[in-house]
Amino acid sequence: MQDIDTIMQHLLAFRDARDWDQFHNPKDLALAINVEAGELLELFLWKTPEAANRDKVKEELADVLAFAFLLANKYGFDIKEILLEKIAANDKKYPVDKAKGTAKKYNEL
Repeated sequence: MQDIDTIMQHLLAFRDARDWDQFHNPKDLALAINVEAGELLELFLWKTPEAANRDKVKEELADVLAFAFLLANKYGFDIKEILLEKIAANDKKYPVDKAKGTAKKYNEL
């Protein structure tokens, strides 16, 4: 949890030093996540996963995560809590005995 707090402190300090909070409403943060995710996807376009540039993948993934953390902060979500809740929900939707080794969606298991 301390690591997440450290990340948030740095993200917020970076944002606030530039007076960018005025642009970081939930809608625009969600759009930014999608834009950055598109840039991440582009690194894999027409390539094998191994051919993607790892440094660029790391950079674009960091952008996606940064905007996701800022969106969570905007809503007052606890990142650790919401991720653990989602993992628990997925554990119910995808029980090991039915989902292990298959990529089927929960409603097809």
